[in-house]
Amino acid sequence: MRLSELTARISGEGADAWITHYEALAARERGADVIVLSVGDPDLDTPKEVVERAIEQLRAGDTHYAPAAGRLPLRMAIARAHAARSGQDTHPDQVVCLAGAQNALFAASLCLAGPGDEVMTLEPMYPTYPATLEVSGARMVRVPSASGFRPDLAALERLISPRTRALFWATPNNPSGAILEEAELEAIAALARRHDLWIVSDEVYAGLAPGGRVPSLAARLPEQVVTVSSLSKTHAMTGWRAGWLIAPREVARHVEALAMCMLFGLPGFIQEAAIVALANAAAAEQQIREYCRVKLQRFLGGLQSIPTLRAVEPQAGMFMLVDVSATGLNGYQFMRALYEAEGVSVLDGAAFGKCTQQYIRICFAAEDAAIDGACLRMGRFCEHPRLARGARG
Repeated sequence: MRLSELTARISGEGADAWITHYEALAARERGADVIVLSVGDPDLDTPKEVVERAIEQLRAGDTHYAPAAGRLPLRMAIARAHAARSGQDTHPDQVVCLAGAQNALFAASLCLAGPGDEVMTLEPMYPTYPATLEVSGARMVRVPSASGFRPDLAALERLISPRTRALFWATPNNPSGAILEEAELEAIAALARRHDLWIVSDEVYAGLAPGGRVPSLAARLPEQVVTVSSLSKTHAMTGWRAGWLIAPREVARHVEALAMCMLFGLPGFIQEAAIVALANAAAAEQQIREYCRVKLQRFLGGLQSIPTLRAVEPQAGMFMLVDVSATGLNGYQFMRALYEAEGVSVLDGAAFGKCTQQYIRICFAAEDAAIDGACLRMGRFCEHPRLARGARG
């Protein structure tokens, strides 16, 4: 029996990035001695008051249908938070609540482009982007990075074609932790105005940036910018799937229609808990920023004694790229050999783009014992050249 062409688009490039990660999770479930540093799920609990609000609502029977775009009090809270962070005057009608930032990116992609269109994204990029941006039938165009994983603005301008509809990026970036600067945004804004491009800014890690905000084009190009975010990283709420999209009203209406036929609304008890989370966002974000600062310094200290590994300190976020080229391996070879030899799961840098093929990505938002154990095992692995030769095949 034949399947839709969609199945190839959603299971293609980027999907293999998670094979080692899922092997490690399965091994850990069996009780194996593995360390999982391949996903951004911090070892913090969701704030107690958020959990208590959800429980309270569940006991009160808040388990029925909710509006597809989200309840008005939640959309009002999101609009206020976005206005404070970006400077954009935001109305609740511009907000659609969705199942995490990933779902919001998916919805934006479907509503902004389609077959025959091109959608651009900045490398390095999160591994779900290829499937997410091409699910509509559009073609994804990669914009290479310049030195220090900054966007190559000259290449961006060259790659724009009459078919280009939108530009997607994440700031702070995953995996590099780089934050787009004002000068870079101004150059991009000029191109967006000239070519009538949509801009989709994935700001799920913005609360982890210094001061809890990143430079934004939302206030400068309010009719062209779509902003995506969630509570997953700032509040340790990855499993709650509480995210949203902020867009011009016309786009928001179409995303709401998509949500009607895809989700039919987030659970009410999660929406009520999200309101509490947003009310306490300043404290939660300060906690996660300090947490990540301490964990990063611990990991950097542990890697200093391994001469063949070069860590790239991020500006923000909970991930770090590590250059493994001095070991004689590329990122994929290092990832597989490290897991097989020492039971440490990381991600292959090539999953994020060509510019990171010689890197691995590590999540440093982990318990101290996991950080220390991973550094010990990685050092031990790098001291054995025969393991490296075996990985090269």
